[in-house]
Amino acid sequence: MSLSVQQVKNSTDIKKFIRLPWKVYDNFPLWVPPLISEREKFLDPAVNPFLKYSQVDLFLVTSNKHSVVGRIALIENHVHNETLSDRVGFFGMFEVVNDKKVSNLLLDKAAQWCRENNFSKLIGPVNLSTNHECGLLIEGFDTSPVIGIPYNPSYYSGYFDDWGLIKYKDLVSLRMTTSRVPEYLESAIGRINKRDRFSIRPFCLNNFNEEIETIWSIYNESWANNWGFIPMSKEEFIYSANEMKNFIRPEYCFIAEISGEPVGFSLTLPDINPVLKKMNGRVFPFGWASFYLNKNKIKLFRVVALGVMPTYRRLGIDAALYCETLKIFVEKKIKWCDMSWVLEDNKGMLDSIYRLGGTIYKRHRIYERNILS
Repeated sequence: MSLSVQQVKNSTDIKKFIRLPWKVYDNFPLWVPPLISEREKFLDPAVNPFLKYSQVDLFLVTSNKHSVVGRIALIENHVHNETLSDRVGFFGMFEVVNDKKVSNLLLDKAAQWCRENNFSKLIGPVNLSTNHECGLLIEGFDTSPVIGIPYNPSYYSGYFDDWGLIKYKDLVSLRMTTSRVPEYLESAIGRINKRDRFSIRPFCLNNFNEEIETIWSIYNESWANNWGFIPMSKEEFIYSANEMKNFIRPEYCFIAEISGEPVGFSLTLPDINPVLKKMNGRVFPFGWASFYLNKNKIKLFRVVALGVMPTYRRLGIDAALYCETLKIFVEKKIKWCDMSWVLEDNKGMLDSIYRLGGTIYKRHRIYERNILS
């Protein structure tokens, strides 16, 4: 089979790029199709603010029968390179049929692209940054992915290894039963509450835009020293938040305040993937009807993010946010939750989750390869 690489140039190519996963995952029952309309917006520079600050080149591999068999996005993240004084290129949105030649062709193109742009290293997969979906699934293929966490065939990791990509960092997902709040946590919160140093309130959906701006400022400050973190512009953060506006459940999200000033937050989202699976990428004719009929039946939630401003980290705010989240899980009879992702070497965070009863059930890997010596 003759193969060729071509850059995505027009709307027809974009449609082919977006639709390829339906071919790749035809026999993968756990795969969750994305909404086609959402992917179109995500890749549109006029809509997605990330694309205003980064250069993203998309490539397809086609066979001699003009069938698309592979795709890749190559990303120059200007904010990353400027923030870290770095010269690295990223790759993401990688999908291939089960053919090593296709994979090698795409990764060779990525290496060539890095050399042309004078990048010293190739890192990925990130879709399109570490603030979006990232990592290649290498453990945990037996359970369905939750919202915002990638899924891929197991053969991808072998292709990456054989091409010369090596481990850069692992990201782990943990699951935790939520039948009760641990006694030690209730006892600790009782002592913390007596000090009356802060308060916890639920997210206010009626003030969605204001609440999102509050979370944005805490997010950038509280995550500033985390590995791989690059600050998000307000425009980019609001764009991402608006994507979840239709399904956020405000009673599961909390903001911590001191004297009325926000200093911490926790964000927990319902796992809408089972609903998306039924929609099979389509909003019409009955997609949204299915979504709205089923979204309140969801019994699995993902704890997406928790942040506390550095100045206030010794007050027990993180423990209080965990406790409030667990209490609502117990009240609503949520049997278990996903907590992802967490850096494999974030001992403090992992120890806290282990103590709550969490266990690792999935692992994703970000890879790297030096390009210029």
